Amino acid sequence: MESESEMVAFPLLLTPIETNYRACTIPYRFPSDNPKKATPTELQWINLFLNSIASFKKRAETDSTVPDAPLRAEKFAQRYGDILEDFKKDPESHGGPPDGILLCRLRELILRELGFIDIFKKVKDEENAKAISLFKNVVQLNDAIVDEPKRLENLVRGIFAGNIFDLGSAELAEVFSRDGMSFLASTQNLVPRPWVIDDLDTFKVKWSKKTWKKVVIFVDNSGADIILGILPFARELLRCGSQVVLAANDMPSINDVTYTELIEIIAKLKDENGQLVGVDTSNLLVANSGNDLPVIDLTRVSQELAYLASDADLVILEGMGRGIETNLYAQFKCDSLKIGMVKHPEVAQFLGGRLYDCVFKYNEAVS
Repeated sequence: MESESEMVAFPLLLTPIETNYRACTIPYRFPSDNPKKATPTELQWINLFLNSIASFKKRAETDSTVPDAPLRAEKFAQRYGDILEDFKKDPESHGGPPDGILLCRLRELILRELGFIDIFKKVKDEENAKAISLFKNVVQLNDAIVDEPKRLENLVRGIFAGNIFDLGSAELAEVFSRDGMSFLASTQNLVPRPWVIDDLDTFKVKWSKKTWKKVVIFVDNSGADIILGILPFARELLRCGSQVVLAANDMPSINDVTYTELIEIIAKLKDENGQLVGVDTSNLLVANSGNDLPVIDLTRVSQELAYLASDADLVILEGMGRGIETNLYAQFKCDSLKIGMVKHPEVAQFLGGRLYDCVFKYNEAVS
């Protein structure tokens, strides 16, 4: 499903990649486990994906771009449910044993085979419109904070608050359908520091030295996440003199922002001088990551992104899918930051933290 051109490894991964990199953070099984029997962790995650089927089916049923949507949505629920039940009986079926990437990929493949390309389109458009109307206000509130470390912390809290808008989490999908997303309230209601992984103080020290010439940010959700969380942070990096590359998905997956959507969003946010609330954007680039899932395997990115990222000195993976469930322990040849909110109880349990805890994992370049 990725772009037609061949995919390549992300150039800043620590080499040799074969021994240094594994995309999935949580091991579902170990070599000593019986290959024919699902492990307790596999069962836990298979059930998590089973529990999310109802909310995906509900979105698919109302997709007006698909003829017979309710019928096809029912087929999706049946097919995907059957595959997940098969994994419980035989983990080696359907290209298994399963991990987070395979479980996501199979869900997307079935949706696309049935004609569902973007079942979250309507909610993404609504949330983007809401967030665009708040962007200037959020940026001005940040700019009004004179103390730089405090301003940086406020921007980081904005990323966490925005990251709550995630319809891949069954619990959050329910909360969202009930009362929408109040961004400013969310920034104040984060779990108190220290977070489950909390390198913010180290990051503040490094930030004060203004050393990053080029920053690549793998972005996550539409709406408040990208518009009120990541873009104000990216704007601050631009103000500090960094070049910023935003890497977004090639194809729709859950409510993640795509490359084409992100280009449109930024065009709407710019003023007549091409600025983002007074900040020049000539050093802001948007790249197609080549990815089509809510998680990412960094051995497979687009050639375009690999070319743009080759001389970056900071890589940021934002969101639970790209920065926690995959790539939390990925090592890079440059500085790296994994930032996201823990939105699955299974992830909280693995990390030894709380649900809705925050991860801010900063590592300096591995020399």
